[in-house]
Amino acid sequence: MSETASLTLGDKTYELPVITGTENEKAIDISKLRDQSGYITLDTGFKNTGATTSSITFLDGEQGILKYRGYPIEQLAEKASFIEVAYLLIYGELPTQAQIDDFQYKISHQTLLHEDMKKFFDAFPHNAHPMGQLCSLVSSLSAFSPESLNPNPTKEETNLAVIKLLAKMPTIVSWIYKGSLGAPFIYPQHKLKYVNNFMHMTFGRLTEEVIIDPVVIDALDKLLILHADHEQNCSTSTVRMVGSSGSNLYASVSAGISALWGPLHGGANQAVIEMLERIKNDGGDTEKWINKAKDKDDDFRLMGFGHRVYKNFDPRAKIIKRACDNVLEKLGINDPILEIAKKLEEAALHDPYFVERKLYPNVDFYSGIIYRALGFPTEMFTVLFALGRLPGWISQWLELRDNKEPIGRPRQIYTGETRREYVEISQRG
Repeated sequence: MSETASLTLGDKTYELPVITGTENEKAIDISKLRDQSGYITLDTGFKNTGATTSSITFLDGEQGILKYRGYPIEQLAEKASFIEVAYLLIYGELPTQAQIDDFQYKISHQTLLHEDMKKFFDAFPHNAHPMGQLCSLVSSLSAFSPESLNPNPTKEETNLAVIKLLAKMPTIVSWIYKGSLGAPFIYPQHKLKYVNNFMHMTFGRLTEEVIIDPVVIDALDKLLILHADHEQNCSTSTVRMVGSSGSNLYASVSAGISALWGPLHGGANQAVIEMLERIKNDGGDTEKWINKAKDKDDDFRLMGFGHRVYKNFDPRAKIIKRACDNVLEKLGINDPILEIAKKLEEAALHDPYFVERKLYPNVDFYSGIIYRALGFPTEMFTVLFALGRLPGWISQWLELRDNKEPIGRPRQIYTGETRREYVEISQRG
């Protein structure tokens, strides 16, 4: 017999089905509650509401577990490439060698942007925020791909949109960076793998050959893997909500990018560097700022420590810490900002105040340090986050379509004025 939950309202009791996920997560199905009782539930911010069932990502914040399609993030970060993880998220299984070769080939031959898109780059002010540019440029891809506007696309049309978006995103991101420098655009090369091609377009020059250190490639590859999906977060939920209206993939992902732009979501790693800059400009006394963080009467908070979902530790942080250490050692960077970061990290890992409260460095702390070490300005950090999150957004959009989920339409509890009668403007005091 299926498990149910009983809800008593007045003199009536309602039996609500209990849904159990494959990782033994339990949920009370209230989808018919309003029809049966006239009541709805209120959950501001959807902190305790399951908006969908999904087979893509499992996250257990209490135990510090993150898995893509059942594979632990630790194994994927150690053994897989980002493009392999993208395939896994989008198509549901790890690819064979033939499948990954075909996937990489198709992507590499769709990396060029339509030449007319250059006019968009030229039209943006030189100081335009990179995320504003990214939202606009990704959305505009639908104008260059009319087949994506088909409300009932074929499987081939859908897959073409997936390939095009994966292929063109690195080109867009790298050209946004080049545009911020006033530097000429570097075109993609079919022979290069995904992350290598992105770094070639981002840091390459027309005047000389630039060799990107494999340690740097590996660190960025891992960062992208760690950011590839994270269950039903704000931007992912936005992609699914917009997609539920029938919007095409480019428009839906553009909406997700807008959600990621918010400082409470994708801007955390940028906030880390801005905090470190603030400490440096104050003289670099880390002990002073650590004490400020401990003072409950001080509004200062250490950015990049703790996590609203992971109540124990962020499993991604353990992985990326090693990559961060490798990058800093390999590049031999002498940066006072990074020295401050090391001192804060040391305090967070050993100071009883932080250890007891489980305020460990999270993935945003280390990703910001890596991006800075590679030479990216802070305004580009969230754009790089979006590049990594792209496979997750795509897989979530596809799942929504495959499941034929209805259009998203949350309810509300109205708290405004009750009925009022219209008063002519001449009679209003």
